Amino acid sequence: MMDYEKPEAVTAQPYLSGQQSPLPDGETTLHNFDETATVGEKREYRGESLWRVLHERHINTIAFSGTIGNGLFLGSGKSLASAGPGGAVVAYVLMGTVISSVISCLGEMTALMPVNAPVMEFPRRFVSRGVGFAVGWIYWFAYAVLAGEQLVAVSNAIKFRYEDGTTTLKWDVGLQTDDAIWITVFLVLVVIFNMFPVRVFGELEYIFGSFKLTFIVMLIMFNFFLSIIQPRSNAYYNEPLGTRYWNDPYSFFNSAFRTQDENLNAVHIIQGSLGTLLGVWTTFTSVLFSYIGMDIMAATAAESRALADVEAMKMAARKINVRVITLYSLAVMTASFVVPTDHPFINGKATSVSARSVFIIAAVEAGMPKLAHFFNAVFCFSAFTCGINSMYIATRVLHTLALRGQTGPEFITRRLRACRSGVPVRAVLVTGALMMVAYMGRSGEPGARLDELANNCTVSCLVVYATICATYLFFYRTLEDAKRYGNTSEAQAASYDRDHPLYPYKSHGQWLKASYGMVACIILILFNGVAAFLEPFNVRKFVAAYISLPTFFLLVIGYNLRKHGLRFSDWWADKSGDLSNTVQATSPKRKGRLEFPDDGFTRENLKTFVNWVWVWLK
Repeated sequence: MMDYEKPEAVTAQPYLSGQQSPLPDGETTLHNFDETATVGEKREYRGESLWRVLHERHINTIAFSGTIGNGLFLGSGKSLASAGPGGAVVAYVLMGTVISSVISCLGEMTALMPVNAPVMEFPRRFVSRGVGFAVGWIYWFAYAVLAGEQLVAVSNAIKFRYEDGTTTLKWDVGLQTDDAIWITVFLVLVVIFNMFPVRVFGELEYIFGSFKLTFIVMLIMFNFFLSIIQPRSNAYYNEPLGTRYWNDPYSFFNSAFRTQDENLNAVHIIQGSLGTLLGVWTTFTSVLFSYIGMDIMAATAAESRALADVEAMKMAARKINVRVITLYSLAVMTASFVVPTDHPFINGKATSVSARSVFIIAAVEAGMPKLAHFFNAVFCFSAFTCGINSMYIATRVLHTLALRGQTGPEFITRRLRACRSGVPVRAVLVTGALMMVAYMGRSGEPGARLDELANNCTVSCLVVYATICATYLFFYRTLEDAKRYGNTSEAQAASYDRDHPLYPYKSHGQWLKASYGMVACIILILFNGVAAFLEPFNVRKFVAAYISLPTFFLLVIGYNLRKHGLRFSDWWADKSGDLSNTVQATSPKRKGRLEFPDDGFTRENLKTFVNWVWVWLK
């Protein structure tokens, strides 16, 4: 029997052939892959293989485009109302550190061992196969529901109506059309986009991501200048706002937390420190929803030409962390300069879902209603493109589960494996069927079902993120054991040495970050539904907040009962601790690190600096 406590040392290799290796239980692992220089040319029209054609720029923008969505554009107002201006910014920064810890864990493991489906493969290797199985299904479900949630967001954004007694804006075509029609139209469009060959898909996502990056930078500048310039003649205020909404009678944190009934009437008001704490705490989950999608940079591995390029994975992880967290924090901070926390529209009195956006409120009250129309159009586009990205990830996860034989009977699994032009067509159709959960968004108050779906997606992803951090801790211990046990050459030992200059990607104190990320995610999972317990008790919120947790454990238990029965000692002993296919950087000179070749101001130093800036921007 394999000794899982003492991992067998293996020779570090940059890549191996694309065959799948059998496992004792009859499943297959995807740790081998084809990453030759001409792999992009070796494509079959039909088969079970995805096409490895995405470049580094595609991966970066797919992850960025999949993250930037209505979690920020429509949800930041709710965060501002609950936590106050400073509390909202703190929540975005603090949750940014949590998600950054998760992405760093995932990025380091993927850079060292460039595998397909890393979110599922690493828990399978270092925790247990049952956990890997459960993570795969939870991950697929989360992104499929997230894609459906984005369809609900599009249908709500199209029903745009802004009436505050001074300004009236509305989109008649949206208000006069049933939500089901918009959901159907955009569901079909999202499915069609996901049928495109991945190279076409990657180019479209590059355009979408570049546009979103430009737009969010414009929003930040727009709100900043609104706070300092002299107002227009038709603005709602007659002098520059500055930091008025951070000062008395407002405050850095909201000092009161309000619970509301279904008619948005205040039922209970909690004052003082406890009210402040509840306001910030209930903001965490909605803020974290804004960050979902950053893990996409690793999920594209199966179609990446740069899979074995450790610098590409390292830069992808660092870029998505820096870009998203910085832009989100700045966007919320500048929005808090121009919209007060007691604005009725962000406190539940908005006449439509889009009307609760702080960016639309800022444009209207600055006397630029036409710009509000443009913003809402971008919000529709943003939700639509996020739906495309979310469906893309869900289909690739389902395809990977099928390759492992974990999607039920063989006649179903065989069809889910099949690809045409490198696209898992049937996986796309099955995921599209689950996305019909979006039709639930037609019931209830506008935006209520949207919030419930968003909360459910967030908790599902929190379960996955906590597992990734726990996996890293097992991985870290396995690296340490690999250096201590077995007959390893100096070259082999170097592959497991995080202090070696050729180790692909290392963050200082990463095991502490992993511990922090895991504990933070577990706490958020356990207490994210605290608002459901406040008067009056809300059953729907409770179910949305906690249904993912028992589902995860049931999947783990079901897998182990099927594979091992009641032999509980085998439930956690089937991990492989496999450290095969480790790669190293090709040079101690690392991409993204600024090192001047000369002293003083020289032409070479200038070229080096320009190249460094371009590496981080592209």
